[in-house]
Amino acid sequence: MIVVRLARGGSKKRPFYHFHVADRREPRDGKYIERLGFFNPLARGGEEEMRLDTARLEYWLGQGAKMSDRVKSLAKRQKRKVRDQEPKDGEAA
Repeated sequence: MIVVRLARGGSKKRPFYHFHVADRREPRDGKYIERLGFFNPLARGGEEEMRLDTARLEYWLGQGAKMSDRVKSLAKRQKRKVRDQEPKDGEAA
């Protein structure tokens, strides 16, 4: 079974995560099929907190991949953020 999950990186007390598509049997930080983006929970100031390739995520979900609970909530937050940044009808760009 293929899963989309977070793989931890960074140093002690400074977590940094990558969104990975991997076989369920592989270790959390082990071999993966494709990297879809990253999540930095400690982002400060102008640092980018999260980047996720939603087109590739939709592709893998179409292929039968399952998302972990945390990835599901982060993907939902990313979609909401993208939707809020799009100009609405009638607004000047």
